[in-house]
Amino acid sequence: MTTRDQKRQVKFKLALLAGIFISAVYYTDVMKDGHAEQGNDDGGIPVSAESMADFCRDLPRPEYASLSRLNVDSDWFEVYRVAPGVTAIYEPHQWQEVISYLIEGEQRALLFDTGNGIGDIHALVEGLTDKTVVVLNSHSHYDHVGGNYAYQTIYGMDTDFTKLREAGRKNHEIAIEVSAQALCRPLPSGVTEKNHVGRPFRVSELIEDESVIDLGGRKLEVMHIPGHTPDAIALLDREARLLWTGDSYYSGPIWLFADETNLSDYANSLQKLVAEVENIDTLLPAHNTPWVDSSVLIDLQKDFHAMLAGKLKRTNQGDGMIEYQNEHEERPFTFLMRDEPLPYAE
Repeated sequence: MTTRDQKRQVKFKLALLAGIFISAVYYTDVMKDGHAEQGNDDGGIPVSAESMADFCRDLPRPEYASLSRLNVDSDWFEVYRVAPGVTAIYEPHQWQEVISYLIEGEQRALLFDTGNGIGDIHALVEGLTDKTVVVLNSHSHYDHVGGNYAYQTIYGMDTDFTKLREAGRKNHEIAIEVSAQALCRPLPSGVTEKNHVGRPFRVSELIEDESVIDLGGRKLEVMHIPGHTPDAIALLDREARLLWTGDSYYSGPIWLFADETNLSDYANSLQKLVAEVENIDTLLPAHNTPWVDSSVLIDLQKDFHAMLAGKLKRTNQGDGMIEYQNEHEERPFTFLMRDEPLPYAE
């Protein structure tokens, strides 16, 4: 992602929190995967204490009220049992609202994403299961691989993007993620805006489309769904009728404007996901809410193609970003795109 795009994302994230622009499926949402550079002179939009307080006051989202919250020794994570053997690990105190998932079989467990790297997810997971834990990431953006460094067994896709992200992220690239404007509570002990980095990690075992991960009594199928990133995947549990979608779908504005995003790939991946709707009941996304009816994918695909056909409302949000929204649907979708003809030139 270029420095220009990093600055765009930071400014748009700040605008959302300042109440300048509200765009949501059901709620006001904040930026997803904002790779931000500190110290830019681009005239960022200040976040008022009131706007951040409003955002924080509404968390956790209403959907969590119906879920079973577990009592854990953590002041950073909230943990919810969402299905037998499936635990959602939610980071509600930071504007990304990242959700990672501990998926347990009879013999071992898989941690699907490791969060922002702000809280100690490894210590948390050790308190949730005594099984051997392997890691698999929905994609390699920094807010999903932050805790990878603590694990020896990490599955990953064989893409150049994945290899690039194994190197981690420098402080100046992600320091804003632990700044006061990004937080609803103080940081965990030892984490500061000056020392926060994305630590390097190493993929130990390659996977590919249709790989099956056997946890003992539970088999998870890997679906390669590039588009959001080249290495984006979904994870399918056919027996439980569950589908983990990563950032290819979540309840909130869908961000499809990074340099690594490919709209043709995303369209093909949506078709692949929609083809599984009859086989699944529930989606488990990587941001905001952990339990969504699978039929939402059909509406997502419909509105994505409506956007490409020029049928969605187009709003210029400045700094080279366009918001597309269908305002007439019972369940509307919002897409945040580059200000370029669609689909993007490849």
